Amino acid sequence: MSLDDVHQADLVDYLLALDSPEAMNEALASLLTPAEYQEISKRLQIFKLLREGVPHRKIAETLGVGIATVSRGSRALTTLPTSVSSPSSRTD
Repeated sequence: MSLDDVHQADLVDYLLALDSPEAMNEALASLLTPAEYQEISKRLQIFKLLREGVPHRKIAETLGVGIATVSRGSRALTTLPTSVSSPSSRTD
């Protein structure tokens, strides 16, 4: 196992140990720059919209991302484990 793999495993363990949405938000905000946090959030929205059947161009327009970003998200979505459920719809 490479050192990068060990570090990624540590990150996953750290995040899994968090016990509330607030703690997760604080952890992500401290680990990521605001731009990185926003980018990850947009990637999850791409997954959500793709699962809903929204066309790629509409997703790109809605989220203000390039069509290539949506296409990459579409390819990544096909490789996710089936145990990964879609994020719940949040209204807050």
